[in-house]
Parts: sequence; structure tokens; C-alpha cells
Amino acid sequence: MPTARQIILVLGDQLSPSMTSLRAGDPSKDVVLIAEVQEEARYVRHHKKKIAFLFAAMRHFAEELRALGWRVVYRTFNETGSSGSLVAEVSRLAHETHPERIVLTEPSEWRLRNDMQTWSEILGRPVILLQDHRFICSIDAFGRWARGRKRLRMEYFYREMRRKTGLLMSGDKPEGGKWNYDRDNRKRAPSDLLFPGPCRVEPDAVTRDVIELVEDRFPDHFGDVEPFWFSVTREGAEAALARFVSDALPQFGTYQDAMLRGERFLFHSVLSPYINCGLLDPLHVCRQVEAAYRRGRVPINAAEGFIRQIIGWREYVRGVYWLNMPDYRSGNHFGHNRALPSFYWTGVTKMECLRAAITQTKEDAYAHHIQRLMVTGNFAPLAGVSPQAIHEWYLAVYADAYEWVELPNTLGMSQFSDGGILASKPYVASGAYINRMSDYCSGCRYNVRSRTGDEACPFNVLYWDFLARHRGKLARNPRMAQMYRTMDRLPSAEISRIRARAAELLSVVDKL
Repeated sequence: MPTARQIILVLGDQLSPSMTSLRAGDPSKDVVLIAEVQEEARYVRHHKKKIAFLFAAMRHFAEELRALGWRVVYRTFNETGSSGSLVAEVSRLAHETHPERIVLTEPSEWRLRNDMQTWSEILGRPVILLQDHRFICSIDAFGRWARGRKRLRMEYFYREMRRKTGLLMSGDKPEGGKWNYDRDNRKRAPSDLLFPGPCRVEPDAVTRDVIELVEDRFPDHFGDVEPFWFSVTREGAEAALARFVSDALPQFGTYQDAMLRGERFLFHSVLSPYINCGLLDPLHVCRQVEAAYRRGRVPINAAEGFIRQIIGWREYVRGVYWLNMPDYRSGNHFGHNRALPSFYWTGVTKMECLRAAITQTKEDAYAHHIQRLMVTGNFAPLAGVSPQAIHEWYLAVYADAYEWVELPNTLGMSQFSDGGILASKPYVASGAYINRMSDYCSGCRYNVRSRTGDEACPFNVLYWDFLARHRGKLARNPRMAQMYRTMDRLPSAEISRIRARAAELLSVVDKL
């Protein structure tokens, strides 16, 4: 192979020709390396569909770069071997091309960036990490924003991002006079609405080869690889964005917190897999949403609610992640240590809400944010599950999951394991919330209106037990005050029955 001035390593979540590493390169002098390696595919038991999506997208991106004039070396999983790692593949190519340096855009996960601190010594040449400009707020800028603040309120950070980008701004004021329209976005969805569903694509020959590889090499991993319907090209991702904006965005805001049996996607975009791997640029996505609002095609609560998820929450959790790693991963504010119930892997449970959310996750590598937060996420702290166990589950099972975005959402918001760095209160709730926002409870073996007895919804029993056993840590939290006032109005004999029933449920939690 001819020599190269530098090797540009492109990671599996950096599938964009505008990456800083590529912008710093020269197609006539440099070589691009993309590799499918054991180390990245197996550090958790990633969903089969997630692996297939990323491998297929990586292979298509290699062809996209070749069409742009780049010399690309692509190593498939079968070529990199059972002990394959990124540094081994870089080393192998360096021996062939004798580059002056290795260049890449900074990885999104602490695990990888920490490992790369040793690469220069291993490879015997400089390893240059460039900033990832796909994010609006750099890691250093978030650190400056956070410095000196007693609490990191996402709402205030979000307003800064609105001002910086100009999205939904009218001069220096928010469009419509309000920064946040979340109160308009909490309606239960009627079952007779027509839901467009996400864009679905038939697998091409490249994707079919990857599907066969995944079935052969990852038989013990969670999930179903087929039917496979994700787009795996930039063109396909753009088509998915266009479909969402035209067909689903107008109703997205109003019903974004709703859940329905048999309707897995409602009006959600299902764009996060494409955004997080680089097939879609987040700011471009937000500009398309804003343009639809400006043309009068979607209401402001829909446009604002979606944009807040991207430039507000997504940027915010990344900032929290890098500000607090690596210690953030080990947080366990409540001291929970129970193993993850087996039904998280099988979907076999009599609790209809969990059965629906987990079955959907198994089949599609997707569940929307309320299913993740208020169903699968909510049950874990109520049952005292180890936050690290539920973190590894979320990281493994969703096609859009990368540690930088998944870990703060799980340990911070869902499990409150950081003690309040990210969220101001635990997001725990009884079955009443699930009943209000879904139709799951009407088909469940348990009674959502009961707190005691064999028929009582486990979410009800475990919710009140959670409040009782963690009162010392939560009673002074102002956002929990109403919950404890309600609890204090319950007869002490009923609290005793609830707690006794909770102990019974937790002793057979895998069979619920």
C-alpha cells in the first residue's frame, strides 16, 4: 500500500464527511480507516439490530467517502478477528503506510478517550484529537457555563443555546413569548388517531450481508435483527427527516408523552439513531423543524418541544457527562444493589406496560423517551435495582445509545443515582401516571387502582415503599413534599400492609 501523510480514523458514530478529522485531511495525501472490531461490538451485549445498523451505515459511509475522492481502508468484522481493537487496526495500517501522525475527531465516550491517551506510545507517533463540531456547545464551554452554579438547570442552559443558534427567536425574545411549551405537550393520545410511523427501508445487498454476519457472529446478543427497516445511508436518513417533518411533527408536541398498545412510534421522529451516528446533523434537523414552523405547517409547541430535545437536553446531558466522568458512572445515591429482573431481557411479565415496552425494545431496538423514563426506568429504582445494571441494559438495547447520552439519562434522570446533579428529583411514579398517559393498564393482570392485596399494581406498591424507605434522603426535597404529604395522610396500618406486600413482590420480582 502507498505511504500516507496521516491516517484519519473515523469511528462508527462519526459518519459525516464534515467531521473535523476529515476537514483537516487531504484526500491526495491521507488515508481513512474505518473498522468493525470486536472490542467495540462486544463491550456490552449490544442489540443485534444496533450492530447491524452501525456496521451497514459504516460500510455505506466508506463508499460515500470514496465517491468524494478519499482513499479508504475498510476492515470488516471477519477481517479484524476475534481479538480486534481499534488500536490494533490503526497499528496494522501504520505499518503498511508509515504515516507521520494519526488524526481523529474526539470520541464521544470517556472509555475510548481514556484508552487513547496511551496510543501515541503504542503507535510510536502523535495521535491528534480534534473537537467534535457537531455539538453546539463544546465540552470546555459547558464547563465554563457550569462553573460556580449551585444547580445545573437545563432550562437556563437551553435558553443560552436558543440565543446562540437563533432557533425560534424573535430578535432577543423567544418566538411566541415563551421559552418552553412543555405544558401543552402532555396529552393522552386517543386510539383513533392516524399515526404515520417512521420511514422504513428495505435492506439492500450491503445490509443483507451485515444481517447475515450479525446472526452468525452475535447469536447470544439481545434482540431481533429482522425485520430490519432502519435507513443506513445519508440519503435515507434525510428521507426519514423529511417524512417526520411533513407527517408526524405537527402532532408530535401534543402527544409526545403518550403511550398506546399497538402504536410503538406515535408521532415520534425515530431520528436519534441517525443523529447520534452522524448521518444527520443535529442543527440541520432543527433548522428543518424551525422552517416548518415558519411556514405555518406545525404549531409552536411541536417545534419548540422537538428543538428543546436536541439543542437543550441532548447538549446538556453531554455536558453533564464530561463534567463528571469517570466517577459519574459509579454513582449510587440510594445504595440500590438488586440484580436486573430477568424480564428486562425476555419481555415475559404480567405487567402490561413493561411487557409492551420491553417487547418493542427487543424487536425494534427502540422505545420512546416516556417508555424509557416512566416504565422501564421507573420500575428499576422502585425495585431497588443496581443503577449500573440498568445503565448497562440501556446502553446495550437501543440503537441510539452511546454512553455520553445514555449514562446521564439513566443514572442522573431516571435513577437519581447522582443525588441531584442532573435532575432536581427522582422520576418515580405509581401506576396512576402510566394509566393517565397510556392504555396499558386496561389490559393488565394487575389493578392500577389498588395499593394493597394480591391484585394491586406492583408500581403502586413499590412506589409507596420506595418513598418510605428513602424518606431520610428525599423528605427535604421541595419537589417531593407533596408526595410525602399524600403519604402521611394514609393510615399507618395501610403503609404497613404496603410495605409487607412490597417485600413479597421483591422476593419474587422475576415472576411479576
